[in-house]
Amino acid sequence: MTTQKRQNLYVYNGGFLTQTRVRRILDLAGYDIKLGKPGDDDLVGVWGHSPTSPRGEAVARRKGAPILRVEDSFLRSVGLGRDGDPPIGLNIDRNGVHFDPATRSDLEIILTEDPLDDTAILNRAKAGIAALKSAHISKYNAFDPALPVPEPGYVLVIDQTRKDASIKASGADSNTFREMLFYAQTEHPGAQIIIKTHPETTAGHRDGYFTAKDANERITLSDNAVSPWALFDGAIAVYTVSSQLGFEAILAGHKPVVFGQPFYIGWGLTDDRTPLQRRQRNLTRAQLFAGAMILYPTWYDPFHDRLCSFEEAAATLKAAAQAWRDDYRGWVAADMRLWKRKPLQQVFGKPKPVIFAKGIAATAQAKTKDRRLMRWASTGADDAVLVEDGFLRSQGLGADLIAPLSLVLDDIGIYYDATRPSRLENLINTSEHLEDAQRARAAALIDRLKDARLSKYNLKADTLPELPKGRRILVPGQVEDDASIRFGTTEVADNLTLLQVTRKANPAAVIIYKPHPDVKAGLRRGDVPDADILADIVLTNADPIDAIDAVDEVWTMTSLLGFEALLRDTQVTCLGTPFYAGWGLTDDRAMPVSRRTARVDLPALVHAALIAYPRYFDPVTGLPCPVEVIVDRIENNDIPRHGPVNRSLAKLQGLLASYAHLWR
Repeated sequence: MTTQKRQNLYVYNGGFLTQTRVRRILDLAGYDIKLGKPGDDDLVGVWGHSPTSPRGEAVARRKGAPILRVEDSFLRSVGLGRDGDPPIGLNIDRNGVHFDPATRSDLEIILTEDPLDDTAILNRAKAGIAALKSAHISKYNAFDPALPVPEPGYVLVIDQTRKDASIKASGADSNTFREMLFYAQTEHPGAQIIIKTHPETTAGHRDGYFTAKDANERITLSDNAVSPWALFDGAIAVYTVSSQLGFEAILAGHKPVVFGQPFYIGWGLTDDRTPLQRRQRNLTRAQLFAGAMILYPTWYDPFHDRLCSFEEAAATLKAAAQAWRDDYRGWVAADMRLWKRKPLQQVFGKPKPVIFAKGIAATAQAKTKDRRLMRWASTGADDAVLVEDGFLRSQGLGADLIAPLSLVLDDIGIYYDATRPSRLENLINTSEHLEDAQRARAAALIDRLKDARLSKYNLKADTLPELPKGRRILVPGQVEDDASIRFGTTEVADNLTLLQVTRKANPAAVIIYKPHPDVKAGLRRGDVPDADILADIVLTNADPIDAIDAVDEVWTMTSLLGFEALLRDTQVTCLGTPFYAGWGLTDDRAMPVSRRTARVDLPALVHAALIAYPRYFDPVTGLPCPVEVIVDRIENNDIPRHGPVNRSLAKLQGLLASYAHLWR
């Protein structure tokens, strides 16, 4: 990602004008799009070798102007460009186009001449490969990694769309595809052949080279929305002409057989049936990735409207892909309160609007329409996916009808219910084996949260009063009818008992009691009228982070404030069983959960709880987003404000959200 002196870019393809994202990326990269005739020092922009590119090429020849060729990057979007999904990045090339061997593109020059020996970049490349594989991220991502693939042991043959520019540039045609299929069969006698159909063919936009007529007892077409990474895992060999999936096959550990001349041949990582003699350098997978994904593309951050790194673009695409994979079947939301319906529609209502229903009608609709059934987690239901607020929720209380910025979906249990497993518990149990990059991201997130002084609700608060000196213990009050109390506590299950037990165990300590904001506001149950008798001081409107910073320990039942204290290296004693207890990070006084077998450090816990488990919704762009975007929004106060009539409007909007399917 580089910026440079601004230049005029004259274009003769309407897409440069109508595709807002493409135009914006080029603008940020230093190019001013113009119509008319180029002058000295101006460039002509064309889209790869598209059918419209000869217009620009002709003008460039007549005017002696250099050509700038633009193409989608190797990570593009969730859906297809032909369906309107904007790209997350562009390949902007001053020398050629990456798939055309007739010229040495900027990418080929990088792969040929750059030392590609920078340890930091190669470490980023290795981490990037691992991240794409673990998250099942490809160029297009409207597929479901949970869908089954054939039994391992097959040969994977990759189809492409007819007359694609990369095929023509390689000098290939339909005969090349027939030849590829022949060799796949003869070089692997007896093996099943799986032909992977191109997504644009599956969507009905463009024909491929193989059809159902090519299928037989040995050959099967894979035209459903399965993960390419899952297909690579079961393949014994991969054959392609010039598909980008050949590049991804290399990243998956294969040495694909290639019949065309795409950018990834000639570096010792492929079996080249049409070699390109000028490419003689041997590269590692990390070096190829570094050139193609880190050094070559121009990546875009839609949340901050700026150019960004590969890692930021990949995180953006991962968030969008995960949202699509959760939601593509559509949801029926059962028995949801009116005020929750609008935010649920915003977060989960694409590509199909959420249907809101009550009682047995919700279950029936989910079954007849083949949709997923969603219930709010406090119902404790086991017939649906449970939804609940995330741990970095908002600027304001849910009880005040402030919409959440993060939500969790759990198809196993729910994080606060210690009586049964949850998806979060499973994530923590396996987090001992995090990649280095994942651990580094979690550590950076911890630093951001501490520096920005963020908590779950991020309410305005009074300045912390002067506290008595001594060993200080913070005791956070909770909502006593909250599900986390019902399912995460036994002997100590109310605020009064919590204070009594804490005082008895610490008779000489300074006990500081902080009532829950919802209880203090009179919205929920849990008031302790005589709290000032058991506690040395009661903080009625103090910032929770200020309170944590001022104490030596936190004693809690299941409060999230205990987790926030762990983030700030404060000792936490748990009298209940919150999600963060039982992993070796807390002093646990309740009955242990035998399922919690891992011993993890704080970055591992944070990666599971704040990165892998929740989904985040950006209130500015309306897009799924990584957690770091929400940290930015809250820290910079960049969140749409709620007016005094929020309650009435929220209920009305929730009611209308029930009928969104009538106009969407």
